Amino acid sequence: MATFRDILNYFRPYWKLSILSIGVSSVYEIFDLIVPYGIGQILNVLSGQPLDKPIQGAIATLANSLNSPVNKVFSLGVLLGLIFVVTVVRAPTQPWLTSWFHWDIALRARRDQNQKAIEKILTLPLEFYDENNPGRIASRIAKGLDNYTWTYPEIAGQLIPKLFRVLGIFVFILVVEWRIAVLFLISFIAILIFSLKHLQRLIRYESRLDRYMEDTGSRTSEIVTNIKTVKAFATEAKELKRQKQRLSRELTVIDYRIHRGYIKLGTWQRSVIQFCVFVVLGLTLAATIDGKISLGHFVMTLTLSSMAYAELEPISVLAEIFARRYSSMLRFNQFLQQPSGKDTVGLLAEATAAEPPYKFTGKVELSHVNFGYEANRPVLNDINLLIEPYQTVALVGRSGSGKSTLVKLLLRYFEPNQGQILMDGEDIRTLDVGNYRRRLAIVHQEVDVFNGTILDNLRYGRPDATFEQVESASRMARLDEVIQSLPQGYYTVVGERGVRLSGGQRQRLGIARALLVEPDVLIFDEATSSLDYESERSIQLAMQELQGTRTTIVIAHRLSTVREADKIVVLDRGEIIEVGSHEELLHHGGIYHRLHALQETGELLS
Repeated sequence: MATFRDILNYFRPYWKLSILSIGVSSVYEIFDLIVPYGIGQILNVLSGQPLDKPIQGAIATLANSLNSPVNKVFSLGVLLGLIFVVTVVRAPTQPWLTSWFHWDIALRARRDQNQKAIEKILTLPLEFYDENNPGRIASRIAKGLDNYTWTYPEIAGQLIPKLFRVLGIFVFILVVEWRIAVLFLISFIAILIFSLKHLQRLIRYESRLDRYMEDTGSRTSEIVTNIKTVKAFATEAKELKRQKQRLSRELTVIDYRIHRGYIKLGTWQRSVIQFCVFVVLGLTLAATIDGKISLGHFVMTLTLSSMAYAELEPISVLAEIFARRYSSMLRFNQFLQQPSGKDTVGLLAEATAAEPPYKFTGKVELSHVNFGYEANRPVLNDINLLIEPYQTVALVGRSGSGKSTLVKLLLRYFEPNQGQILMDGEDIRTLDVGNYRRRLAIVHQEVDVFNGTILDNLRYGRPDATFEQVESASRMARLDEVIQSLPQGYYTVVGERGVRLSGGQRQRLGIARALLVEPDVLIFDEATSSLDYESERSIQLAMQELQGTRTTIVIAHRLSTVREADKIVVLDRGEIIEVGSHEELLHHGGIYHRLHALQETGELLS
């Protein structure tokens, strides 16, 4: 669970620079107080009243060093010089010692945390993405990073230095008249405490609203992703009505609970602050009439107290801004705290020369493998299977029989609850997961295509592949026929998610991409189930050409895809029921025979 400490740790790598920049900013804020103090002392000189003893001592020391008499002109010159130093001289240095570092730290931290977010995206387990769509994830990351980036310069560059300014004002007034200083401090703290308590309640509203808005954004992302389905079912009005209702609820909460809460707080603050300024004015005036303080001290005290109370409004505004952003920053940290998948350890490290790549014959053995996504719901039960090198093995069965789960275990997306999977006699759990996966390749039912050229997509798994190697893989996958028909050949941009390619073309691209990495084990996961007959036939021919060149595992609903397999494994309810060739299983008259008969008569495999 993310806490306020996590928000502070966001900038921890730059804590030394943070202390420096905040310290300098605070010093500059206190320097501002010297101006009204100096003006008060000038008024004392002009009215013939005595200067404060520290100023008198400083002027006398300076006069002695310059062999100059202490008079009204010299005193005014020193006071003007002091004001000149803290205003004109400091002006060119302040932006570099304050604003530069505030934004430099914020932007550097943004880069670091953005990198951490990308690392987290790459290492989260697959089940996380089953529960959270891309829009929700991207929104949480972008909003969290933006709010962190904008908040730091405001808190470090304004809020904290302003609090130091108020503390400095208290010290100045305390030296002049302690009773007024105590009253000022008590009133200031009381207003601040009340404001913070009110803000805590508003933060809770902000937190609930943030989650609600994330859901709204997530739905909008789904509409964009599934826009073809929306239009196909003519549900535009329904989707619009749903989102309008959500946006109206958001407005109600933002406008009538949160925004009105901030306005009520601001109204209360402004009224109390003006009352306090008036009280200080009365007390200071009374002290001046009684002769307890000079005219210069009267002006200084009134000016400084007004400055201090005036700081309450920007402090409250900054606190309000922080309150509005607090929830999204916490949710960003909660995302970073999501546990990474066990299968991703070491995957982010680049392969080095000291770690030679694996090379397998492709012998796969599953021994007494049991697995379930939930402890009380087994998916695979006592799976025992031997796949010899260069064999083509087909996995068939009803939906939910465990075919895809078995492949996920082979790819080490999950680990068996019991039993082991061996590659060339070695338990795959003992192998480096990155090097291991580089020797496998999978072609999914829906091939993921990135927005770029066909050549970029083909080289995704092997960026250093030569153009001749790309062409060879394309020929084996029968992708060359597609490329010849495209206006720019391999340099044709395929669009977001490959929208400019048909399903069959994307499948061929996926096969060519898999072949280009020269895997020892090639997996086809329902690679033809959603294709038309012509596309399916082209993919089947490509798969047949690969038979015997490497170990191949084929998951298929359409049994026509697996006729030529060396071994067909039939699964049912997580168990291996039958194993054999196409002819052997038909002769056996079991489940495979029944499924084949259903498909031959035109019925679908359920």
